[in-house]
This record gives sequence, C-alpha cells and structure tokens, in this order.
Amino acid sequence: MFTGLITAVGTVRAVRRTPHGLAITVAAPYRGLAIGESVAVDGVCLTVARRARGVFTVEAMATTRERTTLGAWAPGRRVNLERALRPADRLGGHLVSGHVDGVGQVVAVHREGDAHLVDVQVPASVARVTVLHGSITLDGVSLTVDALPRRGVVRVALIPHTRAHTTLGSARVGRRVHLEADMIGKYLDRLLTPHRAPVKGRNRH
Repeated sequence: MFTGLITAVGTVRAVRRTPHGLAITVAAPYRGLAIGESVAVDGVCLTVARRARGVFTVEAMATTRERTTLGAWAPGRRVNLERALRPADRLGGHLVSGHVDGVGQVVAVHREGDAHLVDVQVPASVARVTVLHGSITLDGVSLTVDALPRRGVVRVALIPHTRAHTTLGSARVGRRVHLEADMIGKYLDRLLTPHRAPVKGRNRH
C-alpha cells in the first residue's frame, strides 16, 4: 500500500529481458532496501529482486507489461518512486495500491493565473469512478481532480512542489501516464453495478 506522495525520482539504468520477465534496474537514493520489498515505480507496485549500492532491480511479468508502459522503457528515463507505507506512517496523500487501472494520455498543458493545469484523456473505466475534487493517481503521484472539462478527460492542477519533485513537472502533450483510480470509487462501482437499472432500449430476458 502507498500514499501517492513521491519520496524520490530515480533513473532507469538498464532494461533487459530475462526468463522471468523484464528486469529494470533503477538508480535511487534509498538506503536499506530489502529483497522482496515493494516499491512503486511510476505508480506500478514492483518487487525488489536485487539490490546494490545506489540501485535496485525489479522484474515485470507479461501481465504487468500489458497494463503499463514498462515494455517501452529505456535507460535514462526518470521515474517517480515511493516505498511501501508503514503502519505508523502519516497518510498524506490517499490510499494507493500500485495496481494500474489503465494508461492515459496528456492532451493539454496550460496555465490559468498561478495554476499549472494538465488535462489527461482517461479510459472509460477510470472516468466512471472519477469525481470532481476526488483523488486520482498519475504516474504514482496522488492528485486532486480539479475539473472534468469534457467526457473522458480529467484535469489536475500541479503545485510548484509537485512540479519540482516529480516527473510530472516536465509532462507534455502526448505523454502516456499510468492511472490508478480512486480505490473507494472502484469498490463502490463494483458493489453498485449489479443493482443498476438496465440501459433503456436494451433487450430484457
């Protein structure tokens, strides 16, 4: 479990195929990482398979690569990092599982006054459970939904700290980002789906 508060920005050092999947080595300032520990890398919960001074290696299976952009990563990529939440930690962001719900695409970046706004096109499954002023995770960063300007588009506002301490500060139109929808919204949607009225005009049996 994570909070969406990024604690470091790392750099991908190596990407290679192995019998177990895709091995990704990341340079990071963390100390005391343990083999088997979970780390959110751009919002994807991955397990530390190997570690050395200043770097750690994770492995991504086929199912993870299908749901994320990891298969297209290359050395030099900067990634947002967060270590797993400890029971005594403050929950400063929101509950984040590190299980990516889909990949979105930045469709607009603009300023309004002192606000740095980013619009992201999201899949229908994410849009359905996203509400105004609710929470959403972009590349592992916990953000508040600032607006829903049109169907399938979510707008977030980046404060200076977020721009300076995560990779979202350099987000440009066309960038693909990992999305994790609000956990509470997903559970509510799953619980309510069987009780929703059928769509008008649909055949009933």
